Amino acid sequence: MSDLLPRIHPDDYCNEDLPTLSQPWWQTLPSSFHSMPDHFLADNDTSWRISSTAAVDTVARTGLALMAGVAALPATFNAARLNDERALTDFYRPFLAESDPNTFFTPPTVSAKIKHTPVSSYHFQPEDGDAHTLHFTSPFVPKNPDLRERYLDHTRNGTAWAQHWRHHDGPRPTLVMIHGFVADPYWLNTRWLALPWFYKQGFDVLLYTLPFHGRRKSRFAPFSGAEFFSQGMALLNETFAHAIHDLRLFMQMLREQGSPAIGATGISLGGYTTGLLAALEKDLAFAIPNVPLVSVIDLMKSWFPINQQVKLLNRIYDTDTAGLREITALHSPLTWPCQIPQSGRMIIGGAGDRFAPPKHSHLLRQHWNNCDVHWFPGNHLLHLDQGLYLKAMRDFMRQAFAAKGVS
Repeated sequence: MSDLLPRIHPDDYCNEDLPTLSQPWWQTLPSSFHSMPDHFLADNDTSWRISSTAAVDTVARTGLALMAGVAALPATFNAARLNDERALTDFYRPFLAESDPNTFFTPPTVSAKIKHTPVSSYHFQPEDGDAHTLHFTSPFVPKNPDLRERYLDHTRNGTAWAQHWRHHDGPRPTLVMIHGFVADPYWLNTRWLALPWFYKQGFDVLLYTLPFHGRRKSRFAPFSGAEFFSQGMALLNETFAHAIHDLRLFMQMLREQGSPAIGATGISLGGYTTGLLAALEKDLAFAIPNVPLVSVIDLMKSWFPINQQVKLLNRIYDTDTAGLREITALHSPLTWPCQIPQSGRMIIGGAGDRFAPPKHSHLLRQHWNNCDVHWFPGNHLLHLDQGLYLKAMRDFMRQAFAAKGVS
């Protein structure tokens, strides 16, 4: 096989048994979607790679699910909050009925004073540019008045963080990268996603830190990201609103500095956030979710042992799977039309991924009108043949920037 050809072609995913996406997706998607199999047409060598990496993913996923489940236990046994939770989530239903998601994900109305400090010596140091850590005090205020005090009590979360690599002869077109759940360290994403290589291809790079991760986590949180999903579905809506709000302020900074165009990619939870951003920002040159999820509830139902807590959520919210999906649909990329032209949509999927299985990428691809997809024969953590998809991303990014009139 030529090194220039992917082992798995875009249409090698066997989707005959999977549903055709229709709206509202949270009602029409079968309740068994989480357990539907993922199959690919592949030769024996590729099939072995897929199955072996899938087994590794399943083991690692169980460990992460256990961590996330334990982190949610304090909220699970907080009877007073559980009694209020259903009423809190009712606040968001009118926003879900709106035609424009920006009714809830309101663009920032206040600018931020962003501070710059040089990165530490162990971070990427570009020879022909500079690298800075950026931060600002976020002016974000939750929409739900009954949650404002509780949300804003997380004071460390109120500071937004990012790392920015910029060429001296810039500004250049900028790649915004959003990390995954618990996987926020800049050094990790720098190496895992070959970001210095993208920089050397001529792009400026911004690495964004999601709420409740890294320096944004509370001092006594058991791990980075522990508070993201563990504080109830109502607060999760506000967390995604906060994520988009602060990211938009960093993007506003890039535009003010003269960046001619901006595109976004993200991995796992970052891929989910990238998909949401694509429904909100018309000016993005491209969106490239990497091993994304698209339904939080269906992901939870496929992760042991956290799938046992879904049954408790059914009782708390007095609803079924479709009802739980609806509660979380406000921030799902499946809910809203993509605002980016077809030429700027691309998905990277792992055939052996069992954290965010291929069926999630398949649904997003349907929603994005059968957009470009690149399957690699690895899992969520081991991106086999990564060089092929990195080159595919680079070429795709250049074409998308060119469509914006940027060379």
